[in-house]
Amino acid sequence: MSALAYTVFVLVVGVERLAEVVVSTRNARWALARGGRETGRGHYPVMVVLHSGLLVGAVAEVWLADRPFLPALGWTMVALVAVCQGVRWWCVAALGRRWNTRVIVLPGLPLVTTGPYRFLSHPNYLVVVVEGAALPLVHTAWLTAVLFTVANGALLAVRLREERRALRGAVA
Repeated sequence: MSALAYTVFVLVVGVERLAEVVVSTRNARWALARGGRETGRGHYPVMVVLHSGLLVGAVAEVWLADRPFLPALGWTMVALVAVCQGVRWWCVAALGRRWNTRVIVLPGLPLVTTGPYRFLSHPNYLVVVVEGAALPLVHTAWLTAVLFTVANGALLAVRLREERRALRGAVA
């Protein structure tokens, strides 16, 4: 895969992220209109910058550091990125209108235990961790993969604490 093809691949992932933002915004409006409570606003801008930085950093590293495409690694990582997209949208479907990128909970509703939530409490966060490593490694952008993984680990610690606190106070 050429650097140009990789750039296009990352742009496609970026377009998918924009689709998520559209769904998230619509769902957040729906939840807030029905008494949903948002918490954890402070970490949200950091999350937006971090996730945008993953896309920009991966492409920049490939071009600026002349990272090679290693077929055995690259195609495996492409497959992982594709699986991540499928699982992410499975999460969206399982949560329905309750899914969004913010921490908004509707008091009194039970936890979702269908779809991937049958197996994990936070399957979408697992997707983010895997994709955060896989997307840069498609074209051996290892520095971006490491930096995102470390920063995302710190962010997820804050986010999970906030989400658990919000759910504890809202679940029936």
